Amino acid sequence: MRFFIHILGFLINPIMYMIPILLAVAFLTLLERKVLGYMQLRKGPNIIGPMGLLQPVADGVKLFIKEPIQPSSSSRTLFLLAPVMALSLALMIWMPLPMPFSLTDLNLGLLFMLAISSLAVYSILASGWASNSKYALIGALRAVAQTISYEVSLGLILLCLVILAGGFSIYNFSTAQEYIWLIFPGWPLAYMWYTSTLAETNRAPFDLTEGESELVSGFNVEYAAGPFALFFLAEYANIMMMNTLSVILFLGSSCPSFPQLSTIMLMMKAALLTSIFVWIRASYPRFRYDQLMHLMWKNFLPITLALTLWHISIPLSMMGLAPQY
Repeated sequence: MRFFIHILGFLINPIMYMIPILLAVAFLTLLERKVLGYMQLRKGPNIIGPMGLLQPVADGVKLFIKEPIQPSSSSRTLFLLAPVMALSLALMIWMPLPMPFSLTDLNLGLLFMLAISSLAVYSILASGWASNSKYALIGALRAVAQTISYEVSLGLILLCLVILAGGFSIYNFSTAQEYIWLIFPGWPLAYMWYTSTLAETNRAPFDLTEGESELVSGFNVEYAAGPFALFFLAEYANIMMMNTLSVILFLGSSCPSFPQLSTIMLMMKAALLTSIFVWIRASYPRFRYDQLMHLMWKNFLPITLALTLWHISIPLSMMGLAPQY
């Protein structure tokens, strides 16, 4: 009996971890549509439920009861596996985050998150290739090139922050920011990190993968109904995860001795950063692809490399190991 209770706990814990994330993702779509509506002088969703609050439920029901259409020339197994893989990785990456306690306590939590976010590229590439459509393939190649490019700057910025915090564990950042948030000594890193998260999650003004005029809808152009909804959920889960990670890295833990209150503050700050994502989408036009790549390889990469070398030299100089000239 005790064995079955143990197994049940292993099943229930991840489910109780995923349900709030999926609910937050559903209502994030409502928030985005409402904010975009008011910024464009219209109402947004306001029919389903009071003030349109049940619109995400209606959208989800509509998408999952539609007939899943699959191109006859597509690779059947990979075509269906790609959206499942995208959502699975988007939910798995939340495991080391303290909410208020993490699902898995990892000493190398940041490395785990970086590795899982890198694997998400394969779901995009698989969906574009398995669709057997030139538009989907071009959209997937653009998305993969964009994601891989900006992962370089994200990795270097993380390295600088790990040097400042003294370890790869998520909890190290709460301890390191008890007196001052890292956004103040590392504001250039914070600016580049936030811009890179916009590009990493394919959000405006870096939503080149959804270039409607030339690529219809990007790598998911052949998807409909449930599989499309899984890609949609994965994208918004990644947006919330990136903003939550940004808060942990730069805006610190407010009350380390009270984990529940600290979690509430964490979610409020993450909601604020997510709202700025929506504000940026309503304000800025889409970049050209060459501008996107130029920003990374000609601007962010040299600056992050210089800052990385500088942050590495700080502890060396404090220990008296820096070379003397």
